[in-house]
Amino acid sequence: MTTAGQLESFNPPAGLFDEEHDMFRDAVRRFFNESVVPHIDDWEKAGQVPLSYFTQCGEQGVLCPQVPEQYGGPGGDFRFNAIVAEEHAYTTLGPGSIAVHSDIIAGYLLAHGNEEQKTEWLPKMVSGEAIGAVAMTEPNTGSDLQAIRTTAVRYGDDYVVNGTKTFISNGQNANLFVVVAKTDSTLGAKGISLFIIESDTTGFGRGRNLGKIGLKSQDTSEIILDDVRVPKSNMLGDEGSGFGYLMTELPQERLAIAIGAMASARKAYELTAEYVKERKAFGRKVIEFQNTRFKMADMKTRIAVGHAWIYRCLEQHLRGELTAEEGAMAKLWTTELQGDVVDECLQLFGGYGYMQEYPIGRMYADARVQRIYGGTSEIMREIIGRTV
Repeated sequence: MTTAGQLESFNPPAGLFDEEHDMFRDAVRRFFNESVVPHIDDWEKAGQVPLSYFTQCGEQGVLCPQVPEQYGGPGGDFRFNAIVAEEHAYTTLGPGSIAVHSDIIAGYLLAHGNEEQKTEWLPKMVSGEAIGAVAMTEPNTGSDLQAIRTTAVRYGDDYVVNGTKTFISNGQNANLFVVVAKTDSTLGAKGISLFIIESDTTGFGRGRNLGKIGLKSQDTSEIILDDVRVPKSNMLGDEGSGFGYLMTELPQERLAIAIGAMASARKAYELTAEYVKERKAFGRKVIEFQNTRFKMADMKTRIAVGHAWIYRCLEQHLRGELTAEEGAMAKLWTTELQGDVVDECLQLFGGYGYMQEYPIGRMYADARVQRIYGGTSEIMREIIGRTV
């Protein structure tokens, strides 16, 4: 079995993936190479992927592979999601668009949605007709979810939601949002609830597509909620349980980020290995300098160690045993590693690495946010530190 990278030391342990997974990986890799890679530059300039990208992904079975057949999905396990995360990051497109849709929003619906909600929205998410986003972060709150100011006030069988969200991935393309709001501002975390809100609801507004230093093809927006009336049937799970739901789903989200981080680090390493074997300086190939070989050796070793850890975490998650601490450790180690690797690789490319025409430059800019979203590295250390 071969993963996105071709180096044996980066491959998963025997038995983690079976023949069906291998066939799926081959199909996903072929789809991304044919339908994504040729368009990356155009999508970066546009600031987002086209809506047709999601429907294409749906047709290829790339979206929400863990959704059961009764809701229109293929009925796979999270290993299929992991494959999509790896292959997507390996294209150098950058993480986010698919992961938010499939791993986070579909994950919330599967774990906490009622039968009516699952039947209504999951088939549309599988096909790409509905595009998911999570409206969690707010101006001036960052990682402090208990400090959110968005409110949902009960009026009969409805809730009226007011607030502003920011840094919303898929914010321009999405039409299905899981919104985090306070149903009781006096209860702290126990007063937080989740709501499913469609973008055509009266009072729902999008801000501009935010300019970022990286992930330029991933639309990121502000969301304005102005007296948005939401039926009680659109509440996800129980009132006041939203914070607990978010904490329950975060280990999976962080594992998905970690998987993408390792695929990106591997891709950067491979691009650089190829480059230093061809590029000459002072009459010698760059790989012939001891400094280069030592740098490449360090990166190869650290990437191999990182892969061993995330594949162990994936096995834990498949058994339902991945803890918050382990998810935090996975995200912390791999995203910090990704940042180190792409920085080192760009240095070995020299001035050419700083040029937009070389993928390593885009990967360098894209990698920086990995240590911020999904919980900053500082928050990850806090979570891990509590267990010491």
